[in-house]
Amino acid sequence: MTAARPTADGPPGGRREAALDVSVVIAARDAEATLPAQLDALAAQDPACTWEVLVADNGSTDGTRDLVRDAARGPADVRLVDASGIRGAGAARNAGARAARGRDLLFCDADDVVAPGWVDALHGALRDADVAAGRLEWERLNSRAAQGSRALPQVDGLQYAEPLPRLGSASSSNLAVRRALFDRLGGFDVRARYLQDTDLCWRAQLAGGALAFEPDAVVHMRLRDGLVGAWRQGRGSGMGQRWLAARYAEVAAQAAADGSGAVAGDHAVAGDDRGATRRWPARIARRAWLVAGEAARIRSRADVARLSWSTGFGIGYARGGLPDPEPLRAGELAVAGCAHEAG
Repeated sequence: MTAARPTADGPPGGRREAALDVSVVIAARDAEATLPAQLDALAAQDPACTWEVLVADNGSTDGTRDLVRDAARGPADVRLVDASGIRGAGAARNAGARAARGRDLLFCDADDVVAPGWVDALHGALRDADVAAGRLEWERLNSRAAQGSRALPQVDGLQYAEPLPRLGSASSSNLAVRRALFDRLGGFDVRARYLQDTDLCWRAQLAGGALAFEPDAVVHMRLRDGLVGAWRQGRGSGMGQRWLAARYAEVAAQAAADGSGAVAGDHAVAGDDRGATRRWPARIARRAWLVAGEAARIRSRADVARLSWSTGFGIGYARGGLPDPEPLRAGELAVAGCAHEAG
């Protein structure tokens, strides 16, 4: 990395040093077992830009912080950011972004592994976009049972979900955002807890930003293994999906009613009234039907894991569990953001 290395524990905010091209931000909590592989993969990058790596520690009780301090003594520009004030990956990413010196922000996770050329490919995608996402690869770090336990998204394009199924979104495991836009939006909304990345991508587009997919920016993903892990991940996704449905209900309804499109500015996308008007009871009933069908087709451990994920998703969506979101309204979209971080 070409920039001079600062101290391992940089300030969480305030005046920033001279800007770099890119800041890679990693949220971490008790990641001692997996973070070394990610840091090694980043150290092996040789991008044509000035850059740094910030590990935002979200209150680890294992050796994560010492591991990052050790990495900061090496040739790579690595910094440890104290992000223990508010629990959650989104809050940690926001803390890392506040301490970052890069004009562009690249996000990846502590339990995944970026592929060679990742920084250049994902950063390059921002030349023609405000937000960029890379390809997720699921085979290298996961068993066949884990791979078969759920849908594996973002392999050949963006993700799409209700209630705005015509707007793309992407995982924060492989995401780049222009710093100015990230600051304007207020970063990740920590009140969501789950699918904060979907929410950020939607708000960026609703504010007029363009979202691009870059297949050459690859991240090897690590799934939670086992039935309990699949259930918890499914439950979190269900809770997040319900939160998004509540937050964007008015936006989706208006887009369906007047056909004016779901996105502001030059990147307008027409609404889809089928997704926008589908009510929660109908979705819950549909999920129960899908779970029943999966139970009848169980033939392998992967099938059991998939049933576990689907059951968790259904329970998470039906019961919720997150604080009620502040609904977004059409007139507020261009300036919508997270004005505060709730604990």
